[in-house]
Order: sequence, then C-alpha cells, then structure tokens
Amino acid sequence: MKESMRITSIVVAFSLLLLSGCSLFGSKEDKTEKIGENTTEKLLYDAAQRFLRSGQWDTAIQNLQLLEENFPFGNYAEQAQLELIYAYYKSYEVEASIAAADRFIRLHPQHRQVDYAYYMKGLATFTEGKGLFERFVPTDLTRRDPGPARESFAHFSQLLAKFPNSTYAPDAKKRMIYLRNLLARYEIHVANYYFERGAYLAAANRGRYVVENFQKTPAVPDGLAVMVQAYKFLGKDDLAEQNREVLAQNYPEHPALNNDGSFKYADSSVDDDRSWLSTLTLGLFEKPDTPAYDSREIYNSVYLDKPQQVAKQDNKQAEQSRSWASKLSFGLFN
Repeated sequence: MKESMRITSIVVAFSLLLLSGCSLFGSKEDKTEKIGENTTEKLLYDAAQRFLRSGQWDTAIQNLQLLEENFPFGNYAEQAQLELIYAYYKSYEVEASIAAADRFIRLHPQHRQVDYAYYMKGLATFTEGKGLFERFVPTDLTRRDPGPARESFAHFSQLLAKFPNSTYAPDAKKRMIYLRNLLARYEIHVANYYFERGAYLAAANRGRYVVENFQKTPAVPDGLAVMVQAYKFLGKDDLAEQNREVLAQNYPEHPALNNDGSFKYADSSVDDDRSWLSTLTLGLFEKPDTPAYDSREIYNSVYLDKPQQVAKQDNKQAEQSRSWASKLSFGLFN
C-alpha cells in the first residue's frame, strides 16, 4: 500500500513539473510572432533569427513561413527563403530542406547566393539515410543504401559545374571524395555477398566495375583481389593471373597476397556433396568459408581517421555557410 502511494506521489509530482514547465517556457504557438497591425517584416525576421541562434528550429521555421506568407515581396523575403533551407536541415527535415532549396533555385536562378541553395541540397542529401542512431553511434555507412550518397554526389557535382569558384566549392570537393570512396566500398561489399552465394561472375563484374569506375579510391586493391579470386573460381586462370600481377605490383602489402606475391586462393564454395538441408535452404544454414575482402585499415586514411568524423562537420559547415550568406547580403541581414 505504501509503495503504491509512493508511486502515485511520484507520478503526480512529475505531472506538476511538466505543467509548470509548459507555463514557464510556453508552447510553440506562444513563441511564434503574432501577426497584428503593428507587426512588421523586420520584427518577424528578427524573431526568426533569435530562434535560429538558440536552436529552436521548429519555431524559427514557423516565423520564417509567416514572414514569407505575409511579406512575399519584402526586403527580407529572399533571405528568409535561404534561412528556411537551413532551418529545415537543422531540424533533420531533409526532404523539406531539399524542396526549399529547389524552390529558391527555381524562383531566383540568378540570385547572388543561389550557390548556397545548391550546396545545401548536397549537404542535406549527404545526411539523408542517417537516422538518429547513426548520428550518435558510429556505423559503417558503406553497408547502407547508396541512393542518398549518389544523389548527394550529383548535387555537389552540379554546384561545382555551375559555380566552380563558389565559397562552398572546397568543402563540396572534399565531400565528393568521401562519397566516391563510400560508393566504391559498397560495391566491394556486394561482391563479397556474391561470393557467399556462389555467384562468381557477378562478383568479378563488381570488382571490375570498381577498378574501372572508381580509380584512385581505397577500394581498388580489393576490387583487384575480388577479380583474382572470382576468375579463379570460374576457371579463368589467365585472367586471374593477370589481375594478380597488377595487384602484386601496385599493392604488394594487400592481405590477400603472400610474402612472395602469390595469392591466397580460397576453396570454391560450390560443393557437389552439400547436404539436403544446405540445398533446401540455399546454403543459409550451412555456409562454407568464403572469401571477403576489406583492406580499409591499410589503404583508406579516412577510415583510419574514423569516417564518421566527416559527417560531424556538417552542422559546423552549414552554420559557416549561413554566416557567409549574411555577409554576401552586404550587411542587410546581419
């Protein structure tokens, strides 16, 4: 009985704390600048700026939207649209941020700060697919859906093509290198999966794709190793030997090579004497040892420096970009 009363008291106290918190800080509606006879465009913009500085992204978005709705042709309208892109990005509303950037580009294709909209499209897509868990706990993003990485790469490429001298070009180039390495590593993961399934031709094609299309990435040596092993499984010894020579000549420290440069071939995972359980389950419950290549610890300096640190720079760069947008407005929006 006493325990029950204690729990009830705790619940009541917690409820009172919540109510007092609401009364102290108010709701989002309380923080949103009200539209009245004396409300000016500058008041709305200044209110939005306060919320942006304090990290109250949702409330900032509401004020920026009110500004655009009520003063669509005012002095702060265009800047508010740029700020809205940033606010959506900071609140993890990726699609809304990209849509706001596309809208700004469509409405103001010749604007002096339109390169910021292109940059933010790439930056927002760069973080797409990274859920709350991935933002705080290191995960291997090379094993995730490569779609957002490809889109982000395309957005940054568009920025560099249209505005090669943009303030945001140097950072965009660095992110493109990171994304290219990520996409190449994804192909190696797929090749390793094909080895598990006994799809050696598919594995060889993935390795060749990396070597031909992702040159100078840290995944190239693994692409060569994939080709050597896959061609050996396929009985194409000449092709296997050709690629082994290239691997040994250019990457002699690769873990798939012996000290004398010979290749550590794995046995074929295709076994005619597989059990009925393995046959029925397509090998899911009776998998032999299969080759898997991942030499990032040797060749990928970004991986050695913890690649997730690249993503942690996003917020800092976006904030610096917004400051640049203010500077480019000749102090009008400081």
